[in-house]
Amino acid sequence: MYNEYMNNVIIALATPPLKGALALIRLSGNGVFDITDQIFSKKVSGTTNRDIYYGSMKDEDGNVIDMVVVYAYKGPNTATGEDVIEISCHGSMLIVNQIVEAYLKRGATYATRGEFSSRAFYNGKMDLIEAESVNDLINATTIEAKNLNLMSLRGETSRLVDPLKKSIADLLSLIEVNIDYPEYDDIEEANKETIAHKVDDIRKTIANLIKGGKEGKIVKEGLNVAIVGEPNVGKSSLLNALMNEDKAIVSDIPGTTRDVVEGDIAIKGIQLHLLDTAGIRESDDKIESLGIAKSEQMISKADLVIHVIDARKGESDEDLRIKSLSEGKIYVQVFNKADLILTKEEGHIYISALNKDIKTLLDQVYDELGLSDDAFKSPSLSSARQLGLLMKIDQDLLKAKEDALKELPIDLVSVSLMSAYNGSRELLGEGATMDLTDEIFSRFCVGK
Repeated sequence: MYNEYMNNVIIALATPPLKGALALIRLSGNGVFDITDQIFSKKVSGTTNRDIYYGSMKDEDGNVIDMVVVYAYKGPNTATGEDVIEISCHGSMLIVNQIVEAYLKRGATYATRGEFSSRAFYNGKMDLIEAESVNDLINATTIEAKNLNLMSLRGETSRLVDPLKKSIADLLSLIEVNIDYPEYDDIEEANKETIAHKVDDIRKTIANLIKGGKEGKIVKEGLNVAIVGEPNVGKSSLLNALMNEDKAIVSDIPGTTRDVVEGDIAIKGIQLHLLDTAGIRESDDKIESLGIAKSEQMISKADLVIHVIDARKGESDEDLRIKSLSEGKIYVQVFNKADLILTKEEGHIYISALNKDIKTLLDQVYDELGLSDDAFKSPSLSSARQLGLLMKIDQDLLKAKEDALKELPIDLVSVSLMSAYNGSRELLGEGATMDLTDEIFSRFCVGK
């Protein structure tokens, strides 16, 4: 079905739509060489592998649009598996639009988001994990995240799935052999103990994949961090200290922060999206109350909560409520204004945000993440889709084990095992539905 409409020639600007020294226009599809011959001064349709041409692009009246370099790549040995043209022209959007218009008039169509990558996927040039890594690589904000995404693009993450898929297939095969050839005595019996033991081994593999995936997700995507506490404890000062700039307004008037103030930092390669929230307390001020409600909402959305307390006052009843709201989150409690007290309690983290003395907090935040060294150097199945499928496969395997231990017929046990096997195939995009892939590629940039 997809092949019916993916053979048309698509075109997109692959560089930002801004004035610059050069711009790159990408095209892919059957017939792209023939169209290019009509508007380019050199003939590219004779390309058998890959060639570079220098010449002029012309409009329908024969007027020169620009002198360009054309890169011609003959399919199927291309990124998309189709014939591909890339045009390097001068970086004027007027020139770009004229070249694009010349192709559109000859039958090309605008590429949609991720359409180049989706064609690569459907033409077998990459699996779905590799395709997802393309978008993740573009959006990487730290070197560590970039390195992990490069591993996925090279196929290292996909290779994690092969042993899992094989183990489930082997167990299914054992059950099928027992069903089809019950009279043979020299094959391993698929009894409940054997099935349970093999399922347990596979689930251990999945548990390790899920653990590594959750750690990899933190490295690749970072965390949303809510800075919360009562009014005037120094939340805005802490945000400014973390970002090393005056991002938030600081005053000694309670209720100064009435909306969420945001900023991004990286700690040891982990991107933290900081949210400085309004002080949480009972208030009759309508505007402040809205800010407080938004603060509580930010706690629910945060991955990590930094709870700031005034070291001079200690914990209050309101602080206990904030701690309760933070249940289930990575939680760090910190006592600010340490420069204004004489004694410190053991076991507490003390800082002075105003003096930018926050190293102990940064160290504690990183420690709370509990990341292993492998999180930064090993491939992992870390997207929401991948982790969700791993969890579903694990549940299918658990049901297969439970059914086996209940001594249900082994052909019924195999139903859950087949669902687990199909889940392992879906990780790579094997047998993926159009709705799924369309949703994934819709997140990509146009031209990728």
